[in-house]
Amino acid sequence: MRWTLTQRRLIFVLIGFFFCRQPSFLWADQGQAPQNNPSVSLSQSGAAAEGITDHEIRIGMSAAFKGASRSLGIELYRGSMAYFTEVNRSGGVRGRTIVLQAYDDGYQPDEAVQNTLKLILEDRVFLLFDYVGTPTVTRVLPLLKKYDNLHFLLFFPFTGAQPQREPPYDKLAFNLRASYRQETEGLVNHFLAIGRSRIAVFYQADAYGRSGWVGVREALAKQNDKIVGEATYARGTKYTESLDRQVAILQEVKPDAIISVGAYAACAAFIRDARKAGLNVPIANVSFVGSESMLKLLSDTGKEDGRDYTVDLVNSQVVPSYENLSVPAVKEYREVMDKYNPMPPADLVEADYKPLQYSFVSLEGFLNAKMLVEILQHMDDQPGRAQIAQTVENIQGFDLGMGEPISFGLQRHQGSDAVYYTVVQEGQFVPIRDWKEWFK
Repeated sequence: MRWTLTQRRLIFVLIGFFFCRQPSFLWADQGQAPQNNPSVSLSQSGAAAEGITDHEIRIGMSAAFKGASRSLGIELYRGSMAYFTEVNRSGGVRGRTIVLQAYDDGYQPDEAVQNTLKLILEDRVFLLFDYVGTPTVTRVLPLLKKYDNLHFLLFFPFTGAQPQREPPYDKLAFNLRASYRQETEGLVNHFLAIGRSRIAVFYQADAYGRSGWVGVREALAKQNDKIVGEATYARGTKYTESLDRQVAILQEVKPDAIISVGAYAACAAFIRDARKAGLNVPIANVSFVGSESMLKLLSDTGKEDGRDYTVDLVNSQVVPSYENLSVPAVKEYREVMDKYNPMPPADLVEADYKPLQYSFVSLEGFLNAKMLVEILQHMDDQPGRAQIAQTVENIQGFDLGMGEPISFGLQRHQGSDAVYYTVVQEGQFVPIRDWKEWFK
């Protein structure tokens, strides 16, 4: 059996975990192998080894660009690149353009680890950015811990899970978005306030789904209540698959609200099958789901079936509505999306993918990029990875243009606590004004 270069590298790196030593051969193709400490190589090779040259700043991304969750990675990338392109065409950050090196991981942890090794050891990016998903990020965090002497940090992952928010990995990541615990607690409290206390959970059977499940359980426990039923599905489930079994499980417990923690294809399939089975209670999703992609699947099926699958559908969000032009960041986001309409490199995108004009995901990508540029502008003319964390922790009360100031700190690696709630009206998600009115 012949191993690929990436596989051979991964094997030796894993061996390095057991023997607590740096696999120096991984640096050989870069022209200089460290003898004991890889940071020696960085100091000798200069700023280029830290992802910085006189002309560019290289940052790295691993996300799902193909497969059942591809819309999440593609749209997050598009939103970020719209802002980066605007900055680059205006002279960059202190004369340096921002280069985003992206790899597809298909929302699979093993691929995310391999991509991260490549970004760290071969591409030698300045920092990691816009990773998508809890199962992927959860596997990458120990890798960053292993290489903490290289000072790699993960910025603004598209996940609200706890691992990067709690020891031992909280110092390795900065989050912009609110957490799943904040999203699920808000959903629980709103449902309880309108008399819907029999809450069930439908979730993805992995670290992401479990994180949301824990959030629901803890929120209910604060009100001396419990989850009445739960059903799971496998990561990667397609919209064309049947979720009848999961629907039947939850129907038996007679819930009066369901909170879903999953990706758009499976969550849309669950909603479709639930409505067909007569399970017509409110169904809520957290922000990761990919609201517009889910809505399109349900709307297209509704047209075919002659029914509305979006009734009593509610999604929590961690960014404002992209339809609200009174929010300065939203107006700026729409302008650069219209102006540049960026797409990932052709080899990352499947031919049949149709980009969304606007979405909550690309708006989040835009805000991530805008916040990162602000951080880079706060650094000196010769920035280094070792100085990034302190720079971010000193940012207080920054106006990102989304309606509330963004603050970080030594014990605060999450910039925003804002959670918004939306329902479908006339084919698009709009803010909920009155929960009692929508869910009588």
